[in-house]
Amino acid sequence: MIKVIIADDHPVVRAGMKQVLAESEDILVTAEAESGEALIRKLQRGDYHVVLLDISMPGIGGLDALRRVRELKPDLPVLMLTIHPEEQFALRALKAGASGYLNKASAPDELVSAIRQVAAGRRYITPSLAARVAEGMSRNRDFDRLPHEWLSDREYQVMCMIAGGNTVSDIAATINLSVKTVSTYRARILEKMGMDSSAELAAYAIKNGLC
Repeated sequence: MIKVIIADDHPVVRAGMKQVLAESEDILVTAEAESGEALIRKLQRGDYHVVLLDISMPGIGGLDALRRVRELKPDLPVLMLTIHPEEQFALRALKAGASGYLNKASAPDELVSAIRQVAAGRRYITPSLAARVAEGMSRNRDFDRLPHEWLSDREYQVMCMIAGGNTVSDIAATINLSVKTVSTYRARILEKMGMDSSAELAAYAIKNGLC
């Protein structure tokens, strides 16, 4: 039996995944966590075979939580779940140690297949993501890196939210940071990318398929 823990801040999403997985005889959801912090606490107390981790959560966030899971239990497979397109976070998640990356809109049987695959010690990536991984590996010299590839994971998250039309206040509320901190991130992102406005960020993100 594959024991799964679901980490997602939306109760409806957790309930939906539990319902889907309940139909599989070899998969059992044994715990839930509403935040990255709660996930780490539960992993310290219990043993699981697979973590389903939402990449966009308040507090420490999915990518930060992933790194903490890797430190705590290096061999525990983590399947990242998201509503975002692969272009936004998939490569970063895999580089941070995720065993797979799956959109929440995927078919139920794809979720089941992905869990079985990562539980068996293999990675789960879609064909389109595999192509992007290969492209990323071929562009491994500093002077070949695109401007957004110089951003930290948190800066990248904020950039995508800005490009998506969110205000600084909206972003602060979503990721549980102060407006001042998000404003600092915005200024740092603009400086690193050599841009002057949120409109430029949005145009860049659209041009490069980031949103």
